[in-house]
Amino acid sequence: MSFDARVPELGLTLYGPHPPHDPLDAVVVHNGVARTSWQLPRIDGVLTCLGLLGDDVTVEEGAEAARVCALNALSVLRAALGSLDRIERVLTVTGFVACVPSFSAQPAVIDGASQVLHEIFGEAGRHTRSAIGVAALPRGGAVEIEVTVAVRP
Repeated sequence: MSFDARVPELGLTLYGPHPPHDPLDAVVVHNGVARTSWQLPRIDGVLTCLGLLGDDVTVEEGAEAARVCALNALSVLRAALGSLDRIERVLTVTGFVACVPSFSAQPAVIDGASQVLHEIFGEAGRHTRSAIGVAALPRGGAVEIEVTVAVRP
């Protein structure tokens, strides 16, 4: 099945692309690997999840934000590659969670991104991952995701 066709079949929307500011690229493709710049939880250009996990953002809200971030990463990948069908495999997801110092559920938050990638790509969506807690993220976002994929020629 086409990954491009799978997105609407699952009732999902790719909300972007939301490119970063100059001089950064949204995606770099090199030697069969594509890596995205950070993606925040934006829908229609508006950040949907602001704040800190463990304070004013719940784990469930953070997981939904991570899901939106992953969909935004796919949006910039599709724009750069021409089609999600060029993605052979999701290699790694790096997730950053803005949180209070005592918060330790970063993996549960980033699960939102991992799960949507698996829904779309199936076994090719299985990946390695880092879930990192940080004091703050750009523009006050609660979650930020970067995705690296293997690309077909």
